[in-house]
Amino acid sequence: MHTLFTKDIELNIDTGAGIISSLKLGGAVRTHGACPIFRIRLRDLNGECYYIDSTKSNLVSASANEFVYNGFGGDFNFLTVRVIVRAAGFISWQISIENVPNEYALEWAEFPKICLPRLIDNCPNGGRILFPYDEGILLTDESSLPRYEPEFPMSGAHFIFPNKVCAQFISYHFDDIGFYIGAHNPKRAFKGVDFYPSNGGVEMQIRLYSGVGYGEDFKTDYPIIWQTCTNKWESAAEIYRDWFEKCLPPKVVPISKNKSLPRWYEESPLIVTYPVRGIHDMDEMEPNALFPYTNALPILKRIKNDTGCHIMALLMHWEGTAPWAPPYVWPPFGGEELFNEFRDALHADGDYLGVYCSGFGYTKQSTLIDSYNCEKRIEDENVLEGVCHSPKNTPELGITCSPYQRYGYDICPASKRGRQILDEAYAPLFKSGVDYVQILDQNHGGGQYMCYGRDHGHPPMPGEWMTSNMQRLLGEWNENAKGMIFGCESAASEPFIGNLLMSDNRFELNYPFGTPTPVYAFIYHEYLRNFMGNQCGCPFEPSVDTLRYRLAYSFSIGDIMTLVIMPNGKLMTHWSTRDFENTPNMEKSLLFIKNMMEFYNAGAKKYLYSGRMKNASKIECEKIRIPMCRGREFATLPRLLFSSWEAENGKTAYIIVNPDDEKVEFTLDGKTHTVDALNAILIIK
Repeated sequence: MHTLFTKDIELNIDTGAGIISSLKLGGAVRTHGACPIFRIRLRDLNGECYYIDSTKSNLVSASANEFVYNGFGGDFNFLTVRVIVRAAGFISWQISIENVPNEYALEWAEFPKICLPRLIDNCPNGGRILFPYDEGILLTDESSLPRYEPEFPMSGAHFIFPNKVCAQFISYHFDDIGFYIGAHNPKRAFKGVDFYPSNGGVEMQIRLYSGVGYGEDFKTDYPIIWQTCTNKWESAAEIYRDWFEKCLPPKVVPISKNKSLPRWYEESPLIVTYPVRGIHDMDEMEPNALFPYTNALPILKRIKNDTGCHIMALLMHWEGTAPWAPPYVWPPFGGEELFNEFRDALHADGDYLGVYCSGFGYTKQSTLIDSYNCEKRIEDENVLEGVCHSPKNTPELGITCSPYQRYGYDICPASKRGRQILDEAYAPLFKSGVDYVQILDQNHGGGQYMCYGRDHGHPPMPGEWMTSNMQRLLGEWNENAKGMIFGCESAASEPFIGNLLMSDNRFELNYPFGTPTPVYAFIYHEYLRNFMGNQCGCPFEPSVDTLRYRLAYSFSIGDIMTLVIMPNGKLMTHWSTRDFENTPNMEKSLLFIKNMMEFYNAGAKKYLYSGRMKNASKIECEKIRIPMCRGREFATLPRLLFSSWEAENGKTAYIIVNPDDEKVEFTLDGKTHTVDALNAILIIK
């Protein structure tokens, strides 16, 4: 038995049995049963999986800081796993895996493994997990969020970093103390970050993908950190932010020092998004009333006049190929002349143009435009050389957007052919004069999908090469499209925030499972901004007007507000809805946006544009219940939206936003205040 101590941690390891037998935090045992120290998966040349863990091995040697295991049996009898663990102000873990047989490749190692009590069992109030999924979510039920085991072919829903998981940490908060688990990996390698019910408890998972070849060793050159924090989620986020700022990814600089940003980035234009064909994603794709493109100008002008905002028109279904049918988007639907006329008209009025693209897919058949079929092109142009390969080293169809928009493959941008396809497809767009391109819609977080190809020029196992390849690709695209801002779906994951400077941060996707929590803004807001996105998949009951509440949430965390309009100029509750009878109150929505932009320009900009989100006292105010159409019956939420910020000059302030059409009272630090209807106040601390 080995025991390690820090001020608040006592870790007991039964090295002979290969288990973590107990973990004490703040003097109390917090583990739920014993857990293997590690679990690993290998694949053979046929792609078959083999699992081993520390309980099925021999302990070769043990010292104060290193335990060595082998004797896993069969072909893996000589495979050796070294575990290094140290205690300072925290517990630090590293692992190396050696002597892998030549016919096998290590795919991943789950390390170090720990099982904690069910959240509900933390008396008297239950526990919480902070998970940096989408923008961040605070959960009180470990089974509320469906688990998507990452496997080939990938989807955008997997709990993978860098993907929908934006940061390399997770934390568990008891009533009296918090437990932080973070991978402090400067290269931001591909990894799983997850939690799930396990044997009556909750298993916290960090899965390290190796990125190695057959018969190759793997070791971490960075630590996995276990550390205590307070029971507030901000305390865990602060630990990670402190590390992040010591090890910034490439091209990442504070907004206030970023000379490459266009004027509109600070201006915070109102984003107005809409399709030019059909009215929703599975519609008949005939031109609607907003085509030709200039047909939208009177509607956009009216919104601009009513809000006092500059406008960014963000187009959907604009591709000349088929909607959401990557990678070929150019020329625009209707031709370049009509598109350019619209772009120039917007620019002449001080407004902006953006377009959605659809990531690293290769469409075989559009299910929206029957005539769009690329089967012959795939064969004639050797496309399958450049698509993601399965663990059997064979190209297989992907699952993204299938069957709703398309059938097709996922391109491997680390392969020579895949990169060539992408560069050729997007080159005309980079010269188009468009201001913003959501270049990686469907590649959530900006990451690429898993590929096991053995002749692509990259290792056959997923790993760090995926991150470094994407950083190179996006860096070159940034150079090729100077002045154009890129983004992705679900906000850029950490390695890519220097390349994808504005993305759709759809916080509302987390409401069915827990409480959306602005982890993303807390850690990264000084370095980039996002917008609230088209709210696709919004889980609120559409018969209740929640648009202003969602606008207020985005505004209060420093994101840019967004409207979705229908071809008749009315507001849509959110993109992808089929309910066109229940529409948001346009007059109140536009007035609210007008008031928020006046508030932004009158004094809040120094906080909401380039400020640093702070951990501070919370307000007390009335709660509201919003009916949900999935996940749970109601969401119980504060009537006001609240955030705390530090400006560059060191001044700190609270921002409190009231999207309601009545004034609302709240209490902060023992004092009562009032926020007028459809308005916001700034309280300098």
